Amino acid sequence: MSARAGQLPRLRPGARKRRRRTTAVLTVSAGLSLAALILTIGLGEYPVAPGDVLLALLGQGDPSSSFVVTELRLPRALVAFGVGAGLAASGVILQGLTRNALAAPELVGVSAGANTAAVVAIVVLPDLPVALLPACAFVGALGASALVYALAWRAGSSPSRLLLVGVAITTLGYAVVLGVISSVDDLIHASQLVTFIAGTVYGRGWTELATLVPWLVVLLPLALMSARDLDSLALGDEAAGALGLRIERDRLRLMAIAAGLAGVAVAVAGPVGFVGLMAPHAARRLVGAGHAALLVTAVMLGGCLVLVADALARTAFAPVDIPVGVVTAIVGAPYLLWLLAARTR
Repeated sequence: MSARAGQLPRLRPGARKRRRRTTAVLTVSAGLSLAALILTIGLGEYPVAPGDVLLALLGQGDPSSSFVVTELRLPRALVAFGVGAGLAASGVILQGLTRNALAAPELVGVSAGANTAAVVAIVVLPDLPVALLPACAFVGALGASALVYALAWRAGSSPSRLLLVGVAITTLGYAVVLGVISSVDDLIHASQLVTFIAGTVYGRGWTELATLVPWLVVLLPLALMSARDLDSLALGDEAAGALGLRIERDRLRLMAIAAGLAGVAVAVAGPVGFVGLMAPHAARRLVGAGHAALLVTAVMLGGCLVLVADALARTAFAPVDIPVGVVTAIVGAPYLLWLLAARTR
């Protein structure tokens, strides 16, 4: 029965339950993100208690703790969270576009394209401002996305075909990167580039954060505003067209958003692996397939994932600071194998 004029239609009990669950998950995810930020900032060679971290963030801590928190650890932690958020959102969009649970920037070559463009720009244009590096990575990510679309998506985007194309593009990208790095005469610079392609937020500060934030401020809202389009595409091209989508144009727009999110993350931290795969899957289990809640949840989970992984990377083998990409790969590679086995069963 239709709702009376001037009254909102009542939600069915199942819909109300899902909405309450989604609200609870989003609230808990936000609290978890804040708690992870405070706790990880306090970890390190000079430990800072959570209460002292809060005081330092509020400008009321003692000078030594405040310096460690606000100047050394806070910008790095925020960069780590932003990188995870960008990769997670990119993964949600790619999975929605292809209707393929294995589509993620690090698996289909998008991160490799961004990484290749970033490394080439760093070596060929050593005086390139840091603020322009994400634009170079975006071009590389967009080029890789176009290759994937031409070689796999149009052919039905089966999991095996998508992964094979992604492996091919990633292998080609890393071959170019290693060739470029081998041409660098400065051994210190070359070692820094090797660390970069492993995925790291070591040494990242306010400058890198200022480079990352404007892209996220623009692209994440654009992704959220496209959630309804992703919901429509999930129904299939014919149904999406009937709902008013211009399939090819909207796919290109969404592809550009996903490439931009992955590109800026790679430009700042290198290709941190498996975040764009794990965070969307975890979020989907919590809030379902609706892309609005899925995007927000995945962004927070992806940020927390990289934040915690970076805390482990800089404390597990202290004083050695290993790349955060190593930690995410240790967790992500078995998860990918489990996912492939589950899909096979």
